[in-house]
Amino acid sequence: MKTKLTARFMWALALFSLIGQVAWVVENMYFNVFIYKMFNASENDIALMVSASAVAATLTTVLMGALSDKIGKRKLFICGGYIAWGLSITAFTLLRTDIIGAIFPMAASASAVAITLTIVLDCVMTFFGSTANDAAFNAWVTDSTDSTNRGTVEGVNSMMPLVAILVVFGGFMFFDLEQAGSWTAIFIIIGAVVLAVGILGLFLIKDPDITPTKTGYFDNILYGFRPSTVKANPMLYLMLAAFTVFNISIQVFMPYLIIYYEVSLGMTDYVLIMAPAIIVAAVATFFWGKVYDKKGFSFSAVIALCSLALGYILLLFTKTTVPVFIGSLFIMSGYLAGMAVFGSAIRDYTPVGKAGMFQGLRIFSQVLIPGVIGPFIGSLVLKNADKIVNNDGTQSFIPNASIFLAALIVIAVLVPLLVLVIQRIRRPRENKREEGE
Repeated sequence: MKTKLTARFMWALALFSLIGQVAWVVENMYFNVFIYKMFNASENDIALMVSASAVAATLTTVLMGALSDKIGKRKLFICGGYIAWGLSITAFTLLRTDIIGAIFPMAASASAVAITLTIVLDCVMTFFGSTANDAAFNAWVTDSTDSTNRGTVEGVNSMMPLVAILVVFGGFMFFDLEQAGSWTAIFIIIGAVVLAVGILGLFLIKDPDITPTKTGYFDNILYGFRPSTVKANPMLYLMLAAFTVFNISIQVFMPYLIIYYEVSLGMTDYVLIMAPAIIVAAVATFFWGKVYDKKGFSFSAVIALCSLALGYILLLFTKTTVPVFIGSLFIMSGYLAGMAVFGSAIRDYTPVGKAGMFQGLRIFSQVLIPGVIGPFIGSLVLKNADKIVNNDGTQSFIPNASIFLAALIVIAVLVPLLVLVIQRIRRPRENKREEGE
């Protein structure tokens, strides 16, 4: 029997997942655009920012996830984290060359200082965001669901990044991103919305009935990294390894995607091109969670990866509007469906009562390792990319389609690991059939 999910839970899930993803989309896809347009950042600057944020997110999730298990309260970390997260986003309004030039008049380059401060403040913002979303919210979702409904819940949770992209793309259409004033307005709006959701959560979120762990805090931190834990949960760690390679592929191209559309392809109206693809992919992801509940990991994971690979191939060889739209549709569908499938499987194999401890391991697979390796693979393949000269005489790189080839190669590397995971999933079923005979 499928465990029924309450309306209150579903509203909290949708609201906190969506607004959290809106904030992450602004960081993951538009902070790159922000320092590219405002401060003429290089491909290495972008890769460094993504990697530094990934490290901050991972350390935060490990430490704060274990702390939330120790205290036994998820709501405190979720709501308090969202409030602080919103305030930290508004602090980006101070990152303007005129303000920085006035504060650091002796600096050789206000833009160089601005890039450094953006990276530092991004890490501060990531601390609050990862505390609220990566550590506490994801543990709350695991605690509040079971194996009969996690695919459905993860389908909703995993479609939110695409819905968030749609919301952000639509909202950003009203701003001229070449103007510093537009970025000030964006940071104020996003920060205020995140803060408001944190306050609303005080009344909406219901803490699950979990028992605070009796082990020491540092024991909780180290629990997921012990050889004995790995030995006791082999499928969880195999799934995390596969999830790592999957996310490396995504991070090869994602930090450069909007710049590729706008600068390389000259699609200034890329929002109108991407919006239909995002809507279709979001709907597909919602239903794909239900496919996972019915068909299991093997079927749903293979289809998701095939969709992702097909999208890479289309964007590698095409540059006109319709094929780019189709390729983007396959990429976004494969990406979010894959997130739903791996997310559900990881929750299924997570030991009961230890969800907070394992959020750090999940973030290693989803953020840290992919966030360090993926962008630098992208930066490496763009090392000799063409340049454009800006109005102030500086140069900016032009991303090319080689990022999709590199991402496709990473997916090919994932195939043997995926085969091993599927074989281990099927083995217990085969043993049960033999025992029945």
